[in-house]
Amino acid sequence: MAERCPEDQITALAAELRRLDSALPLLGAESPLELERLSRDYYDYSPVLVPLLQGCRAQLVAGATTVEQVLLVAGACARQGVPLTVRGAGTGNYGQCVPLQGGLVLDLSGLNQLRQLDEATGVLEVEAGALMGAIEKQLAPRGRALRLVPSTVRSASIGGFIAGGSGGIGSLRWGFLRDPGNLLGLEVVTLEPEPRLLQLDAAASAPLNHAYGTNGIITALRLPTSEAVVWQQLVVGFEQWGQALAAAQALTSTAFELNAITVLEAPLVSQLPWPAGCPAPEPGEQRLMLLAAPAALEVLPSWLAARGGALRWQAPQGQSRGLPLRELSWNHTTLHWRAQHPDWTYLQMLLPQPEAPCLERLREQWGDDLLWHLEAVRQQGAARLAALPLLRWRGEEALQQLLDDCRRCGAVLFNPHVISVEDGGLGVIDADQVAAKAAYDPAGLLNPGKLRGWLNSPG
Repeated sequence: MAERCPEDQITALAAELRRLDSALPLLGAESPLELERLSRDYYDYSPVLVPLLQGCRAQLVAGATTVEQVLLVAGACARQGVPLTVRGAGTGNYGQCVPLQGGLVLDLSGLNQLRQLDEATGVLEVEAGALMGAIEKQLAPRGRALRLVPSTVRSASIGGFIAGGSGGIGSLRWGFLRDPGNLLGLEVVTLEPEPRLLQLDAAASAPLNHAYGTNGIITALRLPTSEAVVWQQLVVGFEQWGQALAAAQALTSTAFELNAITVLEAPLVSQLPWPAGCPAPEPGEQRLMLLAAPAALEVLPSWLAARGGALRWQAPQGQSRGLPLRELSWNHTTLHWRAQHPDWTYLQMLLPQPEAPCLERLREQWGDDLLWHLEAVRQQGAARLAALPLLRWRGEEALQQLLDDCRRCGAVLFNPHVISVEDGGLGVIDADQVAAKAAYDPAGLLNPGKLRGWLNSPG
């Protein structure tokens, strides 16, 4: 990791900020526990990232509640040459909000207002620090809902999800966050001695989508919403893995209105904290979890039964006791498994089609060291299966061997064991992201060390 910012620059920055706005919340060396807490996310899912990131800590934290305060902090950091890392709720898994070079962490959790909902179009304008669960509660009485949410929806911030996420619940219908149409615009503060407040349209916003906050400070977002649906949570049991996989594959080409399809292998099923009232799984039972529209229930149970599936439990989302079903999916599956098996980690990949040969080949090679967890998504308009398998940690050499085996099978990897935006995504430099950083962060002070294209650019 790069060296931390010199302490004299931090002292000068703190003095300037207090002079400019005495009410601005600031935390410094007198609050080491808070500095530590506000410099972390869930990167400890990865045993590769832990030694790389555990020593990285902010030297100063500022909490903004207005756009004016964001402008003030951005300008002061630029003038003092202090790195600035933006933070939302800190629910990411890859160290997106961890300050590699120290400096200042800007906590946007106080910038949390729903500014506008266009009743005619359903277009939402909301501040970046707003929690997605709170947004859902404000949208529900108006018959609207967020299109895409992570399994951490109750605690994640909307700005953090756009800057650090890629997809989640709803990706079966709406694809990934970077697909055209899922982000309509951004309000952005630049990191310059005289910062600018910019209103970006969809095209100009695209390079800041999933860029870890490296190329602009997002203060507000414009997003489409969907009509609210009272999704029905279904848990379906299968005796054989092949039956569960085949049912998931077939469901993506039906007319059932579904918001999520999750497939879990028996060892995972046996140890998850199922919702209250959901029966414990039978030995060796594979499970399919669905979020289905109410109209689907007239036909769906019999359709599943014809394919070997037994409906174990159902309840409307938001009306069941215990954990909602969506908090057993996506990276919450990883969270629950690692709570009992901390020596395990995970991968993320898009599976080749057909999926079964790749899954079977990797199962033969890795045996019980690899447990399958699949999520249905839509990619470039076509239904696909993504995998977030659990992996018994055998060291970095074994991890690299598995990554190579997955690629040889035709899987596209989204590696959660790396620091940079590019290496965790498609593995290539996005010239538009680098150009946006040059335009909005010319000194390279935003979240430095996370955008490989900037580090490798000439000069």
